[in-house]
Amino acid sequence: MPIKDILVHIDNSHHCGVVLDLAINIARKHQARLTGLHVISHPHYQPQLASVEATAAELQACFSRKTATESINAKWLCVESAVSGVSMAELVNFHAHYKDLVIVGQADHSSTNENVEYDLPERVVLGAGRPVLIVPYAGTFSSIGEQVMIAWKAGRESTRALHDAMPFLLTAREVSVLSVNPSIEADSSDKEPCAEICDHLGCCGIPAKGEELAGMTIPVGDVLLNRSWEKACDLLVMGAYTNTPRGFALGTIAKDILKHMTLPVLMSH
Repeated sequence: MPIKDILVHIDNSHHCGVVLDLAINIARKHQARLTGLHVISHPHYQPQLASVEATAAELQACFSRKTATESINAKWLCVESAVSGVSMAELVNFHAHYKDLVIVGQADHSSTNENVEYDLPERVVLGAGRPVLIVPYAGTFSSIGEQVMIAWKAGRESTRALHDAMPFLLTAREVSVLSVNPSIEADSSDKEPCAEICDHLGCCGIPAKGEELAGMTIPVGDVLLNRSWEKACDLLVMGAYTNTPRGFALGTIAKDILKHMTLPVLMSH
């Protein structure tokens, strides 16, 4: 399914400009509409309200200016969590249900910005029901999808993530598939690494190279990020597995990636 309707979360964090610039580039490439969503979390003290509303107006002006310059079909939404009675993540997820892709910034746990929920990316991944692109708070990323790494583990989440990423994979210059510590059942000495999923991608017109790394003693998240860096990838695609039957929290690997990510990551749950 093509990407034609994108939601980007706009906040007052220091890296929001990078997130917006990347969202605009993706919308332009895919000829998609871009909706900017800003959620006002009212402070406890009334005197601060005017400052919060002024910030929202500044963010809207920036969004309108940048999208107009790029001739992007754009829409602005500003909602107040205090009025709706729900959290920022719940509001983002509500609007995400009507989009093809959601873009949010990585949480910066060293920041003192109280207007951004520290676990927003995780809660959006778990609740949006849509693919979520998380953009690191450090670095600049003008475009993505030239060199793509797919973290593969046969299962629902990886399968969902791979097919959610198809619009990027179809235009990528190079696609790599990496399986870390593959199960014995999935391993076969007479096959190429990740043979079955690479064969499927080939049927879709996507030549992909597979790689399996077994017996690793370092965290899987570190392996994925290190290998992505070694291959100069600009996008990591992965399924967001949970460690509880009801899926209330992400698993260790996804949490590690969200904490230490060095490149944009497309996650699906």
